[in-house]
Amino acid sequence: MRGLILLTALMSFAQTALALDQAKVLKSLQSVVMIRGYNSSGGLAYGSGVVVAENKVITNCHIFRSTKSPWVARGEDTYEIDSVQADRWHDLCLVTAKLPFTPAPIGSSANIKRGQEVLSIGHSNGVLAPLTSSGVIKTTYDFDGGMVIRSSAKFLMGASGSGIFDLEGNLLGINTFKTPGRPAYFYSLPIEWLANLEKLPVETTFPITGKAFWEEEDNNKPFFMQMAIPEINQDWPKLMQVATKWTEIHPKDTEAWYELGVAQEKLNKTDEAKQSYHQSVVLDANNTNALFRLGAIAQAAGDQDSVSKINSTIAKIDENLAKEFGEMLGCNIQC
Repeated sequence: MRGLILLTALMSFAQTALALDQAKVLKSLQSVVMIRGYNSSGGLAYGSGVVVAENKVITNCHIFRSTKSPWVARGEDTYEIDSVQADRWHDLCLVTAKLPFTPAPIGSSANIKRGQEVLSIGHSNGVLAPLTSSGVIKTTYDFDGGMVIRSSAKFLMGASGSGIFDLEGNLLGINTFKTPGRPAYFYSLPIEWLANLEKLPVETTFPITGKAFWEEEDNNKPFFMQMAIPEINQDWPKLMQVATKWTEIHPKDTEAWYELGVAQEKLNKTDEAKQSYHQSVVLDANNTNALFRLGAIAQAAGDQDSVSKINSTIAKIDENLAKEFGEMLGCNIQC
């Protein structure tokens, strides 16, 4: 029955993603589990996790803050957690339990591209069968030796600790936090952090307490988080303030210059925005977000030669993005 539920969930999604490898994604679905435990008031705390090795599940540490005896679950089957390795600051916990499940194939967040299609698979709202949502990579942020992923693949409460996968079923990251309200930005932690997590001391006592980086006060959060709410709220002066400081402290960060360009463009500082976007591309020639905006500025100025060159550059990175670029400008691939 569980296999039928998983297959049904997969088939309901497959109609919307032609590049989907159904067999490989089914394997990924089967690697996603629930994490449960009763809190001090008798209520049920829950989250999700992904099997990443024999008897090993990676999840978020914050789901263990209110339970002394958590367990792994799949449907009505439960598996007692024996121990945990906890990276509280990065909000990643690796639990050990005797499990009959096959690990997910491990991918790399370092190789993903903006605009790449991805799947978020987890137990949103605590439902028994894992739910799959599709989306695309919006961007990645260089942070603490890994690339934090921002995508449009939605996840809800109960999916903390679940996985974000490519269309080949490879695990790219762990879904962890989102901005409040709607629309929202969805963030996943890089699977590369698993390597350091595996080296941490083994603990056997729950709950697991300790603040994560994304829970810091606003002014102490990473810049990629500080800029999110102003951008969502279209508070361009605030975004410019944050992005300016970001470029001053991290002058080699392509996303810092891109966000500064966005703020400048929205504030009608077009020449300054163009310079910031150019710097973003200098730092990362594959920053298609910055290339898109440079193309829009060039078209507005009637500079079709630059539009054509930018289109060719984007096409070399990703032909699908080049088509999207042409559609954005209201022209075809030869524009």
